[in-house]
Amino acid sequence: MLNRLRGAMTRIFTPVAAALLKAGVSPDAVTITGTLVVVVTALWAYPTGHLFLGTLIIAIFALTDSLDGVMARQAGRSGPWGAFLDSTLDRFGDGAIFAGLVLWYTAGGDDRLTAMLALACLVLGSIVPYARARAEGLGMTASGGIAERADRLFIALTATGIVGLGVPRVVLTVVLALLCVASAVTIVQRMAKVHRQAVGAAE
Repeated sequence: MLNRLRGAMTRIFTPVAAALLKAGVSPDAVTITGTLVVVVTALWAYPTGHLFLGTLIIAIFALTDSLDGVMARQAGRSGPWGAFLDSTLDRFGDGAIFAGLVLWYTAGGDDRLTAMLALACLVLGSIVPYARARAEGLGMTASGGIAERADRLFIALTATGIVGLGVPRVVLTVVLALLCVASAVTIVQRMAKVHRQAVGAAE
């Protein structure tokens, strides 16, 4: 879903990237700064019940997630290090978002079911990219699936934000439950893809 917006975001960020590079800002600095803002915001705003404010700040920096890549290409510095750094730090941001929800719904939010679902999303969401990384480490591919990172993040943030605006929390509970199912299905899809490749290579 959101992956389709990358072309449009690249066009929007091109002049911004050029200005930052001219000012001496490196792509790595943008990656690290964005991650720090997301992590700090998620672990402060969500546990204290500021669901809408936290989501708004996180969404702004999530939308600029591709800015560092645009900068690296303009500077002729695209390579494995930038991709590795971006992917690794994404795990911190995703983890902080769901951890913040777990903290809120086990305390002030007082909703054990929603907290458990947020925790399940955190765990399953970490397995999805691991399956891909492990497959690629073995010389195979395991991308795709019904719920890739951008989709999961967009859906979770949207639900969290509207609940922060006063929509009944059951909306977030249902959305997190569906995300758990979608993440589990994505893991199975990736495992099946690797299995087919492994079987084909053995034949």
